[in-house]
Amino acid sequence: MTDRQAKILQAIVEQYAEVASPVGSSLLAKVFDVSSATVRSEMVALERDGYIKQPHTSAGRIPTDKGYRFYVNNLAESTEPAESRGQRALQARVSSGGHPERTIRNTVDTLVELTHNLGIATIGPQLYMSGLSNLFGQPEFMHPGQVQEVARLLDNLEPWLQEAAPNEPLSVYIGRENPIGRSAGASLIISRFRSPFSDRSYIGVLGPTRQSYRDVMGLVGQAGKALEETLYV
Repeated sequence: MTDRQAKILQAIVEQYAEVASPVGSSLLAKVFDVSSATVRSEMVALERDGYIKQPHTSAGRIPTDKGYRFYVNNLAESTEPAESRGQRALQARVSSGGHPERTIRNTVDTLVELTHNLGIATIGPQLYMSGLSNLFGQPEFMHPGQVQEVARLLDNLEPWLQEAAPNEPLSVYIGRENPIGRSAGASLIISRFRSPFSDRSYIGVLGPTRQSYRDVMGLVGQAGKALEETLYV
């Protein structure tokens, strides 16, 4: 992929996350100060290689799971961004103290407020969830078939976490990368942390593949780090 194609893909991912509608060449032409024809040519190449697709008969394009994966990998390899206001608010909420279970629940609730996704955390052998209305209020999950797939993913998430025990500090499963609910069009972003309940506790969010990965990954990573620093003593 060329540098310009990578930047166009980044713009498509971020614009689509913001407006929830396919991104056209005319908008990108203004952003990059090139002709629409130039952008269309690059979009054809990106589509041919499987990074974007054209939904229905729309003139715009949206990212594929492969496109999101390329974007997320580049985020992971880039320099860590400055701490956001949301991350500072999250740190303050975690550091306020209290019973470990209440602290974890409060942190999940804060993630829900900040990301508008479904928040999850393992507390001992149980899975705490908050924000279901956020999840099913997303335009992606209006179709009954996708709702069923998301429900299937949620039903199997706790046993899968126990069995698979993801070992990365921050793990991102995009769309069909999810081991269950592959057709749900959802992304699972989770952080591992040590707590009084387990050396492998998890906190994170589940939302549509269309989301602001830079912000959400930063918040989930901060949540795991802050909980471990506060609870694991």
